[in-house]
Amino acid sequence: MSGSNEHLIENDDDIVSEPLTLTEACRIAEALVFASAEPVPESFLAERLPLGSDIPAIMAALAELYAPRGVNLIRTGDRWAFRTAADLSFVIRKEEGEVKKLSRAALEVLAIIAYHQPVTRAEIEEIRGVQTSRGTLDVLMEAGWVRFRGRRRSPGRPVTLGTTPDFLDHFGLEELRDLPGLEELKAAGLLSGRIPSGFSIPIPIGADELSEEEDPITQLDLEELGLLAPSGGDEE
Repeated sequence: MSGSNEHLIENDDDIVSEPLTLTEACRIAEALVFASAEPVPESFLAERLPLGSDIPAIMAALAELYAPRGVNLIRTGDRWAFRTAADLSFVIRKEEGEVKKLSRAALEVLAIIAYHQPVTRAEIEEIRGVQTSRGTLDVLMEAGWVRFRGRRRSPGRPVTLGTTPDFLDHFGLEELRDLPGLEELKAAGLLSGRIPSGFSIPIPIGADELSEEEDPITQLDLEELGLLAPSGGDEE
């Protein structure tokens, strides 16, 4: 082929290597997000666009383009996905695969994890005042909204829990700091009665950030938690 396309040139790894206009970059980013079944990380986009491309600027321009449409480009954390516009969600019928309604206990645990992460099971029970069953945590993990984060650097090295990118995506949040604050919860009627003096809503740290009091989860930890088959011998 001739060199008629001066901007869009791909190497053997199918990665664009020539400078692009903002319009061309937006088209490529649009195609990558549209073709993915899962929200696309900015790191993935950076790998497919020319070195030095301003990914946040490209995605912001694309999001602005889709803002008045029936489908919007939504950011959750550092990931991007196309979603039905919020004001049109009522026309979408969810007949199959609808997430089972959570019990009150599961909702309470999810809220505590979301606001207090990183949090241990013992800390969840201390806040709720009752024991938390493994089944409740299993439901939240099966939904893909809660995960094991790490191990607390304290006696017993308890496992810490946190939310996932799917949690942000499902509830339409760009980041954890977008969780409703105290005044928003009061306005929605979710905090009623007399609120204790000095009561405040904690601000969670980033979903993917380990705190100074946490160590990463290892393969051995996953085996102990029953999330990974023990390594060693082959099984028949």
